Amino acid sequence: MYHFIRDLKHSRYPEIKGLDLALFKHQLQYISKYYKVVQMEDVIEALKSYKRLPKNSLLLTFDDGLKEHFEVVFPILDRLGFQGSFFPPGKAIYEHKVLDVHKISFVLASVKDKNQLIDDIHSLMDKYRTEYKLKPNEHYYEKVASRRGFDHEQVVLIKSLLQKNLPKKLRETIINNLFSKYVGIDEAVFSRELYMDVEQLKCLIRQGMYLGNHGWNHYRLNGVPAAQQAEEIDLSLNFLEILGCNNAQWVMSYPYGEYDSSLTNLLKRRGCALALTTQVGIANLATCAPYGFPRLDTNDLPKNKDAAPNEWTLKVIEGQNEQMNSNLQ
Repeated sequence: MYHFIRDLKHSRYPEIKGLDLALFKHQLQYISKYYKVVQMEDVIEALKSYKRLPKNSLLLTFDDGLKEHFEVVFPILDRLGFQGSFFPPGKAIYEHKVLDVHKISFVLASVKDKNQLIDDIHSLMDKYRTEYKLKPNEHYYEKVASRRGFDHEQVVLIKSLLQKNLPKKLRETIINNLFSKYVGIDEAVFSRELYMDVEQLKCLIRQGMYLGNHGWNHYRLNGVPAAQQAEEIDLSLNFLEILGCNNAQWVMSYPYGEYDSSLTNLLKRRGCALALTTQVGIANLATCAPYGFPRLDTNDLPKNKDAAPNEWTLKVIEGQNEQMNSNLQ
């Protein structure tokens, strides 16, 4: 699973949380040593039991429809003969909006002192506290502030407030305020710089890449009303149809990796072949639920072409050996 991939040192936002281009190239060389990169169509067919996948099969998936996926990633994949599976959020591309998750990312990349951002957020929370019936600031800090994953405590707090733990309309107000203050670029202009356009997406399809569903607004789809889930899926499917995708066997990549039973039932009714989460793990076609495939993040595999097999690669190799021994017995 990949998101930002760029020459970070020479980019406008060197502090953006992304994968440096040189490390991406190294990782692909590591992958070439220990895995067989397969196409999404192969996985769909294997799920139907029409064909078997090679040993150590691996999918390359790219979320969010970023322009660097076309300008930087695609030429590398094309040269190596690898298919990438790309999941663009329709509204960001079709209506030239910037996803809130990306506004947050670029605000964080623009402000070195994260406590300054927290002060700004608290100030805006104070301004709207009565209107939204907010609890004291300390409540939100105690609820979420702990080091998690690859983020520091202040970043965890900022993301939790702006992505989940404040009312939706207030989150949007605060995010737009911070984006205007610290990034200061017109949203439509920034969107055109950040995301692929329709013609670039069509080009990917013509060149054998795979495009899938990543929602329309990139909302967290778990827990929202069923009608809103259906609207998000259908708008995105219409967008993919405009691009020329084959929606007879389409794939979902959940925004933020989140889903619920209402959503998976909807996907089944709409003919979705499989769905990808952000849960870290190896997808075993024999045991994984088709609408709950785990993925490895780029940080879960080495980014050194000469690295020895790491724990995740060894699990695959050991799993293949166990299967071979079982077959021999």
